[in-house]
Amino acid sequence: MTERLDLLTLRVVVAVAESGSISAGSDRLQLAVAAASARISSLEAALGVRIFERSPRGVKLTPAGHMLVQRGRELLGDADRLATDLRDWSLGLAGHVRMLANASALLEVLPPRLEAFMRSHPRIHVEVEERISPEIVVALLDGRADIGVVDAAMPTQGLEFLPFFQDDLCVVLPAAHPLAGERAVHLDQLVSENFIVLAGANAVTTRLFKAAASLRTPINVRMQMRSFDAACRMVAAGLGAAVLPMQAIAPQLAHLPLKAVPVVEDWARRTHFLALRADRQASAVVRTLAEALRASPG
Repeated sequence: MTERLDLLTLRVVVAVAESGSISAGSDRLQLAVAAASARISSLEAALGVRIFERSPRGVKLTPAGHMLVQRGRELLGDADRLATDLRDWSLGLAGHVRMLANASALLEVLPPRLEAFMRSHPRIHVEVEERISPEIVVALLDGRADIGVVDAAMPTQGLEFLPFFQDDLCVVLPAAHPLAGERAVHLDQLVSENFIVLAGANAVTTRLFKAAASLRTPINVRMQMRSFDAACRMVAAGLGAAVLPMQAIAPQLAHLPLKAVPVVEDWARRTHFLALRADRQASAVVRTLAEALRASPG
């Protein structure tokens, strides 16, 4: 019985009810009068009820017809919204994105760019979580994230890396340190320092250790912290030096007795990348987000 209650037939019933005649309803839907009339008759036969009372002056809804039109409008509204959602999703205008980002991205560039994106794309929900770069790559490959911001492009089959932004590593020193007044330093000037490093396999510590290994210079690790802020506070207390992103620690430099001295070596100039699934594996909404973030001046 319900196989005849399709969306087009519902549209015919609603159009005829609102227009007052089968011919006027047919014109609204650009259907032949005979086709519209046949759909109504078939539906009435399938349901076993009269929907319209017909007369030479037009049609009038029966009580069953009133209920059908009321519910039909609701169903057609839901169907139209679903069609719009699917269209917007296919065009990258609606959907849900799981994003992982390193701490530098979250502190330096993402907040204003995400705010601008969400304001201009209110139907795209972006879920953001902080992770270190190596974890982000694994999560993307496992399908636990759609897009990520990582410290460096890593040759990884199945992923695409798009240049996003750059920042610079510096050595953070107590304000009274002998090197605090230098315009720039090299790593070999810091061999005697006790270092406060970021804990785990994060990209900043990895860069520092690799640079030290290339110079055959050991890094004296005194403490391991989990945040830029904690590392800066330990440096301010005179407990050691830290290598951190210059742009990410601006608030600490403004409020703590610290000096940030640029490290003038290639390893200290970083390019961060947007990482996403390669080729057509990334959805349209993910590519919409990636393009907007890279184009944003924020």
